[in-house]
Amino acid sequence: MEKLREVFSDMVVLKNPERTKFFSDLSLPSYMRDWLVMKFSDDVGNIDYDGVTRYIKQYIPNREDYEQFKLQMVNGDMVRFLARIRVSVDIKTGKTIFELPDFGGTKTGAGGEVSNDVIYNWQDTLLRESENWGILDLVWEQDFLKKPPRGFIKMIGYQPFCPYNIDLDYYREARRSFTTEEWLDILISAVDYNPQGYETEEQKLYFIRRLLPFVERRINLIELAPMGTGKSYVYEKISKRGWLVSSGTITRASLLYDNNKRTGGLITQFDYVAFDEIQSLKFEQPQQIQAALKSYMEFGEVKGFDTQIVADAGIIILGNIDAKKFNSAINMVDEINPVFREPAILDRFHGFIPGWEIPRFHTGIIANGWALNTEYFAEVLHELRDELKFSALVDSCLDVPPKSDQRDVTAITRLCTGFTKLLFPHAETQTDIKPEEFVKYCLEPAKSMRAIIKQQLCILAPQEFDVPGKRDIPNIQYRYS
Repeated sequence: MEKLREVFSDMVVLKNPERTKFFSDLSLPSYMRDWLVMKFSDDVGNIDYDGVTRYIKQYIPNREDYEQFKLQMVNGDMVRFLARIRVSVDIKTGKTIFELPDFGGTKTGAGGEVSNDVIYNWQDTLLRESENWGILDLVWEQDFLKKPPRGFIKMIGYQPFCPYNIDLDYYREARRSFTTEEWLDILISAVDYNPQGYETEEQKLYFIRRLLPFVERRINLIELAPMGTGKSYVYEKISKRGWLVSSGTITRASLLYDNNKRTGGLITQFDYVAFDEIQSLKFEQPQQIQAALKSYMEFGEVKGFDTQIVADAGIIILGNIDAKKFNSAINMVDEINPVFREPAILDRFHGFIPGWEIPRFHTGIIANGWALNTEYFAEVLHELRDELKFSALVDSCLDVPPKSDQRDVTAITRLCTGFTKLLFPHAETQTDIKPEEFVKYCLEPAKSMRAIIKQQLCILAPQEFDVPGKRDIPNIQYRYS
């Protein structure tokens, strides 16, 4: 789209199936891929694949390379490479420590201490965010005060990987150059999908529901879908701000709060935590996790034995479902883990995505053409999470019946706000969005997503929910000024 190149200039990149496969074989996330494409492409989008390969080999190691790095450091060399890093302060020792999750973290020796100079110069970057990408300088040192001396890795240099300056005002103003239909296609291509691969606009609207947790705080969603619809890819590869749990055993310490380390878990570190293959995941002490999640999903508070932390990560449940269950009028949630099947937990999910309405991933659905840089787009969505004025805008558009169920109202309002940020980021007041477009693209999708949750609650606990006054969601309408 030439208009996209004209409006967004340096923030667009040429995407096509050939380079998608090339980077997929390298196991690089989309946000890293697009930066490399821009770095090694000419003005018409031709990419120097050999240059990319050389750069990756020199600066972006894989997990197996880290053992060689450890040997180099023990032998007295400094190593430098680009990696994802997490930094925290150990209150027991007073030291600032780091770990490299892509190399196994501290369990595999991929971690250590941060020098005072580094933390002094970069504390706003390293400590403010849950994790960062950066170019690291690492050495091996010994602590001779301990008997016998203890060896450890020390980070003596850091340069943040932050290739884009996010100007939300520019992004929002740029939206005015496009129709809503054009903008919908821009959103889809920004996350590596080809809008031409969808048969209807309705399919596209189902797809972008997956982006709601990227742009709005504490949106909790369930998506059940057939295999191969790409739900895992969106939550794992598009943004460094989210976390996908796809295997293993989830503990209260890893998810919520570690009382021994006195540190917050995943939901305090990321914009969302998505649980993939929810049928097979295991939870340690599930009743304890369930009780903690009830409080968190309602109030956004993580409680430890000795502290209380406010967090805003959304909880996303992803699961596969057989074709015979493509029906919201029957019990679908018996497909998910019992931790999330209790009505009190289910009621705290804002919406349901019927993933069977989204086309199965096929060759025609891979992004092909000029599109927004994925890393840039993901960072824009992250910044929009803090834009609180959209809540007031949405409130001005909604006419809520008296005595409406509060959880239903909260869910629909929050989903509406997310849709507004995605599709109408330029809007300042109610008059900036046509009433029929707000209803079509924001209000009706939000209501339908919450209505499925309500249907499932009526099936699971009919004595509580399938009664007059609770059976249906509130009849929220557009408020004409």
